[in-house]
Amino acid sequence: MVSTEDGHVRPVRFSVDELTGALGDSVTVLPIVVAVTALTTLSLPRVLLGFAVFQVVWGLYYRVPLSVEPMKALAALVIAGALTVGELAAAGLLAGVVLLAVGRAGGLAHVQRVVSRPVVRGVQLAVALVLLETAVDLSLSAPALAVLGLGVALGATLLLSGNASTLAVLALGFALALGRADPAALAVTVPSLAPTLPAASTLTTATAEGVVGQLAMTVGNAAVATSLLLSEYFDADVSPDDLATSMGVMNLAAVPLGALPMCHGSGGLAGKYAFGARTAGANLILAGGYALAAVFAVGVFAAFPMAMLGVLLALVAVELGRGALATDRLWLTAGVGLCGLLTNVGVAFVVGVAASLLVDRVRPGLGHEPVES
Repeated sequence: MVSTEDGHVRPVRFSVDELTGALGDSVTVLPIVVAVTALTTLSLPRVLLGFAVFQVVWGLYYRVPLSVEPMKALAALVIAGALTVGELAAAGLLAGVVLLAVGRAGGLAHVQRVVSRPVVRGVQLAVALVLLETAVDLSLSAPALAVLGLGVALGATLLLSGNASTLAVLALGFALALGRADPAALAVTVPSLAPTLPAASTLTTATAEGVVGQLAMTVGNAAVATSLLLSEYFDADVSPDDLATSMGVMNLAAVPLGALPMCHGSGGLAGKYAFGARTAGANLILAGGYALAAVFAVGVFAAFPMAMLGVLLALVAVELGRGALATDRLWLTAGVGLCGLLTNVGVAFVVGVAASLLVDRVRPGLGHEPVES
């Protein structure tokens, strides 16, 4: 548990700022959750309860508004149809094993020396491009509705902020879904929590490639960058290896219960902070919202318009892509991103690391920027 400088346990507060901070984190979660559960057989109640439980767990353990987000590389692949639900579960468990082992061994320092920031940004760009491709396909199912969603997003951005655009489109989508949902589908849902493990047949090449691509993003964004932000925002001493360990535990516990593979993330943490969260109260508020949605709002999620979902995915993709361009080797980041779109993120990661190491060997010191910076 993270304490204050004088040794006292950090307080948990409930306020309007903590509520708006919770909404800031939901921007990074709900679009992916809606997409995955609408396009696959994953159980929406189980997915939402997974996020609810671990918002509470890590909020109370670290006593800061730590984010709990989907593993975006794996989510993008299952949304695009490149991974089956079984392969997604297998990938989440494999990623959990690796993160737990690396975190406990204090191994991230070694990984950071090999994986440069432009490569991580390239994987992030690849995920953004995969999501954008899917977003276009979904938007074409009802172009007029997609144009309406884009108009709402643009208006919210101009009048409020970029974060508000996602919230505005989510609100519009849920309003439309509420109007078109079957009243019989709005009954209370009590999800089964019987554990299931993926079959051995799901340990495929696609699974391994997805794990490699996801771990590239997780090291840079969910471990290293999140650790830096925790120190900057809350003066909290949480190491990247500690975050890797917690993510490993989280996935090994949650994925067998039907949850989406989850991680921490600098984007969700920054979103919480920007919207006002300063304590773990934001986590508890958000957990309550997820739990209520899992029980009472499943029918509304199921009726969410596909075209509006496409707009949401496009907004997520644009945000990921913008972050990916913060690199000192644009050519390498762009190359990894395009390679990931044309092949897969695992291959792109391996190619990117090889290219980065080769350039460093041929022209040492030419703009190399490690992950930790």
